Amino acid sequence: MLTLLKGGRVVDPLNARDEVGDVWIRDGRIVAAPAGAAPDRVFDVSGKIVMAGAIDIHSHIAGGNVNTARLLLPELHRARMAPQLPLGTAKWSTYETGVIYAGMGFTTVVEPAVAPHQALQAHLELSDIPIIDKATLTILGNDDFLLSLLRDNESPAAVADYVAATLAATNSLGLKCINAGGAEAFKYNARTFGLDDVVPFYELTSRRIVEGLQQALTDLKVPHPLHLHMNNLGVPGNVGTALATIEAARGMPLHLAHMQFYGYGSQGSHGFSSAAAQVAASVNSHKNVTIDVGQVMFGQTVTISSDVLRQFSATGSAKPKKSVIYDGDANGGGIVPYLYREGDFVNALQWAIGLELFLLVDDPYRIFFTTDHPNGAPFTSYPDILALLMSRQKRAEVLARVPQEILALTTLPSIEREYSIFDVATMTRAAPAKLFGFKDRGQLGEGAVADVSVYSPSDDFAKMFRRAHLVFKDGDLVVRDGEISHYRWGKALRVLPGFDRAINRRLESYYERHYGLSYNMFAVPESILPRENPYLEVACAQ
Repeated sequence: MLTLLKGGRVVDPLNARDEVGDVWIRDGRIVAAPAGAAPDRVFDVSGKIVMAGAIDIHSHIAGGNVNTARLLLPELHRARMAPQLPLGTAKWSTYETGVIYAGMGFTTVVEPAVAPHQALQAHLELSDIPIIDKATLTILGNDDFLLSLLRDNESPAAVADYVAATLAATNSLGLKCINAGGAEAFKYNARTFGLDDVVPFYELTSRRIVEGLQQALTDLKVPHPLHLHMNNLGVPGNVGTALATIEAARGMPLHLAHMQFYGYGSQGSHGFSSAAAQVAASVNSHKNVTIDVGQVMFGQTVTISSDVLRQFSATGSAKPKKSVIYDGDANGGGIVPYLYREGDFVNALQWAIGLELFLLVDDPYRIFFTTDHPNGAPFTSYPDILALLMSRQKRAEVLARVPQEILALTTLPSIEREYSIFDVATMTRAAPAKLFGFKDRGQLGEGAVADVSVYSPSDDFAKMFRRAHLVFKDGDLVVRDGEISHYRWGKALRVLPGFDRAINRRLESYYERHYGLSYNMFAVPESILPRENPYLEVACAQ
């Protein structure tokens, strides 16, 4: 079938296109305008904005921690308060996740933290999410096998083989490291853990673990760099950790997750201030580093993380007063509900810090649009965040309501920058495609998959981005005016780097010795998943 989207404003940063024009689709792909051929379908999108489908690089939508949060908070299901809450109704299931994302114009979402032992469950859950394509990042950095390799000074090739074998077994798109060594140190009663603290028994620093994983991914030519949740998340004064970690990357590619939670100084009478300007300056000068923000928005949410050390420390701030902390073979996990309040000094400053980062990092290809769903806010708040980025007046309205003492501790009131439509398309489409090595999405060039979002322009930016006018997934029209018009099933994206298969024999022996189990039981065979051909491979660099 040949489809024509006619006469819209086409905003496609990867192809340097911002003009009134047409987009042609044939058999699920973008094609050049065919000479003399009549389209089978024509959509008149004149006056509309046409972009590629949006890509969310960091959103917790599947896995053990997500489901534990659902179990912990049944009253939020009964309250029927969605979209204010990330678990607000019984409908907010894996199925509803795909529906809501698609309605906003998102067509690809990455779940950024799946423990290897939970990969099968996570992929079964992802397969139940309709319409959108999905992917996972696999967690390493606190596991005994890796730490033993590093402690025993085994070769970088052995570490790379282990990383590659794990990515292949879990059908993952890349690697996540969470508080490297910190979860393991927690088992020895550590309650803080910094970049150069030493993990008991292994005699390794967090710095050494991160360096080993960075090198492995570089050697394997995995497109996405190490996706790092740093030490000391949420601690006043932790900007020092962020700056030291950026320097410790030694020019190698590194992605730093939910950076808002690390943009904290210790100035002022509360011992808490914004250090976002320092973070942004460092990111601007280190071209090897990318960040996502983890924007805070006001309202009820639930924090979920495999940083068990940090979550244990946060239980005293739980709202409502209950939580789940569990230790695991590697990271474990913590689920702590939390209410961000507009009238709270700390919460208001967190809100401001995230926006500062968005507005002060100058390269839109190196900063990414996230709330660390649901930790900073549910992903349903994305349209409201875009409105804040696109309107200084909107930011001023909120600043007038928050505790006024924060104004002296943040640069936000003085920032005049407003995001353009082109900036939004870059940050949510073109930049994620570049970050993950996607050649087939995030753009509207010839040969790309026909993931297309069409919006009705409005001065109410939140309204504009909350309900897409049209959304096409692989050329299928799936959304009309924010409502699902057609259901389909997406794919899961993965990388398959090459490696020496001898590492599998070592892993088989390891699991039999320590667990009495076969290593293969943790793999995710395609035959178990409910849909045929569930995966798309993202090529590693040659």
